[in-house]
Amino acid sequence: MRLCPRVWRPLSLLALAGCLLVVPANAADETNPKTAYLDGAAAGADFAIQGEYAAEGWGLQVIADGGGKFRGVLYQGGLPGAGFEGKTDKFKLSGSTKEGKTLLSGGDYEVVIEENKAIVRQSAKSVELAKVARQSPTLGAAAPAGAIVLFDGSNVDHWAGGTMTEDKLLNVGTRTKEKFEDYTLHLEFRSPYMPYARGQARGNSGMYLGDQYETQILDSFGLDGADNECGGIYINSKPRVNMCLPPLTWQTYDVDFTSARFDKDGNVTAPAKTTVKHNGVVIHENLELKPTPGGGQKDQKPGAIFLQNHGDKVHFQNIWIIKK
Repeated sequence: MRLCPRVWRPLSLLALAGCLLVVPANAADETNPKTAYLDGAAAGADFAIQGEYAAEGWGLQVIADGGGKFRGVLYQGGLPGAGFEGKTDKFKLSGSTKEGKTLLSGGDYEVVIEENKAIVRQSAKSVELAKVARQSPTLGAAAPAGAIVLFDGSNVDHWAGGTMTEDKLLNVGTRTKEKFEDYTLHLEFRSPYMPYARGQARGNSGMYLGDQYETQILDSFGLDGADNECGGIYINSKPRVNMCLPPLTWQTYDVDFTSARFDKDGNVTAPAKTTVKHNGVVIHENLELKPTPGGGQKDQKPGAIFLQNHGDKVHFQNIWIIKK
């Protein structure tokens, strides 16, 4: 099995096995939709099943819904961004874990998941997919010469009301003290694992460009990819492909942003534009923007980078910006 080298640096299955050590969650709390796990080692057995599986020409994403229940999406061509680009077929599945095996089905397909592999069957045909842990090619990208390091875990000096966790991650609900006009931005984020939450209640935040154009942050792993899901720019556009990785995986946004232009009388002559890469894949290209609700501005003038607090434990690291 081989993942697309131009997009991903796949991890070894040995490394994957080390990531999947789990212990049972507290039964009194685990069914609460607001329960959020920040460490896979405390996330329960379902966390070891959810994730991505791949073989040549096929991809499978398995979404944990709590209590041993799962949804799945089977992709022809490969995983999103690594063979599947939204133009080939995908098939939705559902199922549960029984007696140590996770069984999913939908349409003509049946899937058995056991020991970090998934067997996909259609009539007399079958294919084996191995579990993979993909990583953005820009994860950990160092700030180049001339960049402003907005956050590296050492302080929150660039952030109004910014706070850090004990392990030096940036919390939600803060904006940069400085306003920016035209720039390149690198930002890394991690959504919590919330198996009993659904939709907009599942790891929700947002990256506001210019304090008024929201690129969604959400655990929308395995969903269709709407303008209010991860990678979508709310009210403006859905992503070309849903590149959201499983919860608790560090993900990246790489952004080129050009602010709106005005004439001498203050009238907009050209709207703001952006190109966004999610986990190394272009999901918006030269997209013209209109302001979205929830930010601190709507005047289309240069603004801050705002990280929305939607009540969920989304965290950030390695944020830098280059002014143009």
